[in-house]
Amino acid sequence: MTRSDDGSPTGATTILIVDDHALVREGLRWVLEVHADLDVVDEAGDSATAVAKAASERPDVVLLDVEIPGDDPVVTVRRIREVSPDSAVVILSMYDSPDLLRRLIAAGVRAYLLKSVGREELVAAIHKARDRSGSVLLSVSGQSLVQVQSAESAMLSAVELEILQLAAEAMTNAQIARRLDLTEATVKSHLRRIFAKLGAVSRIDAVNKAVAASLVTLPHDRLVPRPRRPSR
Repeated sequence: MTRSDDGSPTGATTILIVDDHALVREGLRWVLEVHADLDVVDEAGDSATAVAKAASERPDVVLLDVEIPGDDPVVTVRRIREVSPDSAVVILSMYDSPDLLRRLIAAGVRAYLLKSVGREELVAAIHKARDRSGSVLLSVSGQSLVQVQSAESAMLSAVELEILQLAAEAMTNAQIARRLDLTEATVKSHLRRIFAKLGAVSRIDAVNKAVAASLVTLPHDRLVPRPRRPSR
């Protein structure tokens, strides 16, 4: 992506389409490439391929269906943002789920659209996502919007989620501070807010609650196997 002196994007918006149905991908490509300023650079049909192609193409926008084979959509979004931090993720979904919506917003998506949206609304969402304004575009039912807004104060911010994920990876406050280019005092302040939002009494309690809510993932080497029942 190239940007002008004032930070606004220039050139065609590059797009990665992720959907497990080839016909849907072809339809989206046709709809989008009618516009001269939109360029579909690749497609993917599952989460692993989506992450790999996001890493190689570094698209401006990833148009992501939540029901693709592979990882949980929140995990897929996090991995895409890890390998291509400048890519804006726009969600397409058949489901108007407040819980999923909250989790995806916390993971850093720039828009959440139901598949019932029209072409003009989809194109507008892609343009807005690329502009990287502070707001997140939502095209959902009024009921879902009310539920998300009512829980907004309890949602973890992107920075808080990053800190919590690194805490789950057994990093110390000093290590987290170095990784995120923050002061150790700032990390501690974020952790206090995380504890309050999750109702946690300790670092371990916060990580456990976040894992249970699928907000963060534990590294494989920290997964504890269930104890086997003794044979009778």
